[in-house]
Amino acid sequence: MKVICKRKHKMQRILGLKEADQSRAAAMASGVKVTDEVIAVFNDMKVRKAQANEDEKRKRKKAILFCMSKDLKNIVLDEGKEILLGDLGTTVQDPYQHFVKMLPPNDCRYALYDATYETKETKKEDLVFIFWAPDNAPLKSKMIYASSKDAIKRKFEGIKHEWQVNGLEDLKDRHTLAEKLGGSSVVSLEGSPI
Repeated sequence: MKVICKRKHKMQRILGLKEADQSRAAAMASGVKVTDEVIAVFNDMKVRKAQANEDEKRKRKKAILFCMSKDLKNIVLDEGKEILLGDLGTTVQDPYQHFVKMLPPNDCRYALYDATYETKETKKEDLVFIFWAPDNAPLKSKMIYASSKDAIKRKFEGIKHEWQVNGLEDLKDRHTLAEKLGGSSVVSLEGSPI
């Protein structure tokens, strides 16, 4: 054991890496970068503008999917895979079920879902980071998404809830998400009782 520790410390000195740098290097092991578009979408979803006019509110995202670029070097927006607040009540009746249907059955994705829920004490809105890795996704896809997850999570500062989902059975009813948000204290999610 001492030999391994000595080698590790010697290698760290040779490379000149501090502990913080080592963890960053390990997190970037996949080499995947998060695009500025993805970061901008996250920041828009995170900051709720009290003075937003109706048009701005309608364009706010309720949910969005992110995927790997074709060259597998970047995490990008999954084109057309979003729910806007303006869609609610018109083209989207149940935002949670609509979100579940957006997930590809045979490939991985990252997602942000802006959950509106009520506990026994108060109404809340929280962003949930979801790592979708269905069991029947290709092994290569699962490995790339899993090794790149830290890169996107580091850019999404302030996320309170993270959820890894491996199949539709984990998502089918809203009880599982309610459990992640606050357990038995959650009484409704997206206006529907739990």
